[in-house]
Amino acid sequence: MEPLSLLVLFVMGTLAGAINAAVGSGSLLTLPVLLALGIPPGTAVRTNTIGILFSTIGSVAGYRREIAAQRHELGPLVAVVAVMATLGAVLLLVSPSEALDVVVPVLIVVALLMVVFQKRITRAIRERQARRTAAAAATATGADSTDATSPYRRPAMLGAMGAASVYGGYFTAAQGILYLGVLGALTGRPLGDVNSVKNLASLVVNLAAATVYVIAHLVWGVEIIWIATAAIAVGALLGGYFGAHMAKKLPDGVLRGIIVVVALVALVRQVL
Repeated sequence: MEPLSLLVLFVMGTLAGAINAAVGSGSLLTLPVLLALGIPPGTAVRTNTIGILFSTIGSVAGYRREIAAQRHELGPLVAVVAVMATLGAVLLLVSPSEALDVVVPVLIVVALLMVVFQKRITRAIRERQARRTAAAAATATGADSTDATSPYRRPAMLGAMGAASVYGGYFTAAQGILYLGVLGALTGRPLGDVNSVKNLASLVVNLAAATVYVIAHLVWGVEIIWIATAAIAVGALLGGYFGAHMAKKLPDGVLRGIIVVVALVALVRQVL
């Protein structure tokens, strides 16, 4: 791979790491570059996933205090995310290469649509949840109405995050946006407050998928472009760590604005 291509991947990896820490979808910067270099879709997704893993390592390091304060709530959520992400990664490995030529571009478009319409999706989910909560409160006993179960342990949260993690393990791009929508809607907390949990879930997904891909590479010779992975990884680690500190200072509106701009630019890059 040419030095200029590696430099571009490093720069995009740095930006992707910062964006992943703040809102997610950083893979929408790096994955199109890999595809533009002529790398087959399946190989590009695997190469990108392992590289972007380091952005989530940096992000979690930046949010380590916030995550530590909630660690007693997150065990079941982490387990579900890990299992379902592994399933998604295995699905990518068994998908025919011809199918990936069609599926990956479609998933990029779907991911971008989730980014653009995330606020509407979140509002709709939140309104539905509010109606269910009100209905349950109307029929609940006094003891039931004081249920203090963590929102991260509720069945609806585990089911929604599990489904999102299958997508994340298969494709990874824009999984952070999907997680923010689910976490924000089902906890009722501001996006800034759930961002630490989003980054932890993204780390678990990327780690699970990367483990599957490395094992497949060592056992069956599944292709990974390691020099490209290294270029993305170095940039993503730096961007993820410093992006986490930046994200803590940004209000929700700015976070959403950043991701919408990134999504629109990525869409133009992919279509042209």
